[in-house]
Amino acid sequence: MAGDLLKRLKQSPVLCDGAMGTLLYAKGVFINRCYDELNLSQPDLIRNIHHEYLQAGAEIVETNTFGANSFRLARHSLADKVHDINFAGARLAREAAKSFDGWVAGSVGPLGVRIEPLGKIAFQEARESFHDQISALAEGGIDLLILETFGYLEELHQAILAAREVNPKLPVVAQVTIDEDGNCLDGSDPQTFGVKLEEWGADVIGCNCSVGPVDMLDAIERLRTVTALPLAAQPNAGIPRSVEGRNIYLCSPEYMASYARKFIAAGVRLVGGCCGTTPDHIRQMKSALRIGEARSKPAGAQVVGPHPVPVAVPAYPLAQRSRLGAKIAAGEFVAMVEIVPPKGTDVTKELEGARFLKSVGVDAINIPDSPRASARMSNQALSLLVQQEVGIEAVLHYTCR
Repeated sequence: MAGDLLKRLKQSPVLCDGAMGTLLYAKGVFINRCYDELNLSQPDLIRNIHHEYLQAGAEIVETNTFGANSFRLARHSLADKVHDINFAGARLAREAAKSFDGWVAGSVGPLGVRIEPLGKIAFQEARESFHDQISALAEGGIDLLILETFGYLEELHQAILAAREVNPKLPVVAQVTIDEDGNCLDGSDPQTFGVKLEEWGADVIGCNCSVGPVDMLDAIERLRTVTALPLAAQPNAGIPRSVEGRNIYLCSPEYMASYARKFIAAGVRLVGGCCGTTPDHIRQMKSALRIGEARSKPAGAQVVGPHPVPVAVPAYPLAQRSRLGAKIAAGEFVAMVEIVPPKGTDVTKELEGARFLKSVGVDAINIPDSPRASARMSNQALSLLVQQEVGIEAVLHYTCR
């Protein structure tokens, strides 16, 4: 199964599940509970959530073990249950995935404590904690590991080392959490953490949690420039907003689905959701990916047909293209003034301004698109009106924001 997954990722995208904690809270489990321990005390609840995601179209389900390391479990006096909780988490996910032929990913999050040089926990101690958790997950039958929501690269490095110690052939997905600028908590930008995670031996690298799909897409596009590894993206359903005393994630399933296609276009091969996402989000994302597959050619397909015959297009001298072109070609001084498109459809003021500028000798009108990121009339439409109504050349100005 593990080898099949890496092979599949080279051919087409794979859809992961969404949030576990969001659904547990919605089903009445208070946040003061140890969610990982529910693998032992309420196994049916966890199994059913996995089942909901698989029915929605997820091909990978993550174990309910994000915080099941010795440090986090110790806060609930459960440090001696690391093996039991992780083993049970893997078995529950495996039982749910069996009838769907899905993959099971062992979820491993940060330790919840500072490690050196920022804290007192030594690298060796951190690695041993990760080793204990990952060993139990592997014993429970996972197909891959998802190391997720890491803000400090060195801690993620220790988790990768532990994973390789447990099973060098177990696929490792290494995901960092980022801020709105695309940086980790330790300040590493996508180019930096991309190079390091590949160097450390991760099979798939990417981002999850903390931000919504917009900011994550920007980080993924930057990450793509430094690695050829398969990429992963599991954003939150936006940033939670306080609505009448409740924290609500505002990204709708349809909105997340639209970004699923954008992630795939940017090179992502493992896409899913994090905090705030539900089976409804995954269901819509699955539909979006199906549409994308139907519109795209199969991998390796070639279109056979007549070879296009290049047509020689004679160069048209700049001096003959327009009055503005003639002045530029002659090396003369050119005067150009910017006119901003209106927020509505009334262009009276803009056309009057263009007429005045023409009368005082201005050569062309520069018309930008969406100045200050505000919704305005199309600069193409205004350019056409200026040229038709005033008789002065218009230069379309695209800001490329």
